[in-house]
Amino acid sequence: MKKRILIIEDDKELRENIYTLLYEEGYDVLACSDAETGYIAAQQNKIDLIISDIMLPGLSGYELLEKLNKSGTTTKVPFIFLSAKAERHDLRLGMELGADDYIFKPFKSENLLNSIKTRLKRFEKIKQFANHEKNDNRGNIVYSLDDRLFIDSKTKANFIKVGDIKYISADNQYSVVHLNNMTEFLFRRSLNNWENILPENSFIRIHRSTIINLEHVTKIEKSLNNKHRVILNKIETPLEVSKRYIAKIRSKNK
Repeated sequence: MKKRILIIEDDKELRENIYTLLYEEGYDVLACSDAETGYIAAQQNKIDLIISDIMLPGLSGYELLEKLNKSGTTTKVPFIFLSAKAERHDLRLGMELGADDYIFKPFKSENLLNSIKTRLKRFEKIKQFANHEKNDNRGNIVYSLDDRLFIDSKTKANFIKVGDIKYISADNQYSVVHLNNMTEFLFRRSLNNWENILPENSFIRIHRSTIINLEHVTKIEKSLNNKHRVILNKIETPLEVSKRYIAKIRSKNK
């Protein structure tokens, strides 16, 4: 089945050129000149990828992406920005909103085609993984230590074993997953959400900003100021434990 791509671009000549390029490459193509029409098209059609200008009449490309992210049907759809703006803060804003790529005008057709192929390939891996996820009676995805967790990065699709997670730390609206091999991955996921999906017999909250894997605990100790700390294997810096969690850690770590 042909992949369907939605183009949102107010420049008529550029919009038609991109339409022709993608049509000749074998894609099913829809095109709109403004964000509001593009949003409606995305809700009414099965869209595999969206290409949008930033400076649009009415809603901007940024506002469109925010609106699409709030819709359950288009949250995961790959999104590529087209822009004549090359400022770092513009690029950062687009990526923070969830854009998968940023292509600056003028651009070569092969650069756009390569980006599309890469994003579609990654999107297929995400969908394949989602089809195999297990859910509890609350709709949460639940994992065992042997399950594989999908790493949804912008440049690479990969899987990590849940049991290889050493600990997870909060980073504003993101969380950082620290693996046993000392690599790290950034997720847009809260610690509360992690608590709901990780196996509760192995993972425990030790602080408002930290979840640890009990399999990696080597020692629980008191510091000079009478606070408790947990030492994980291969980690030199101890992790602080809140008083409310220390009894639970000791009972589970016996």
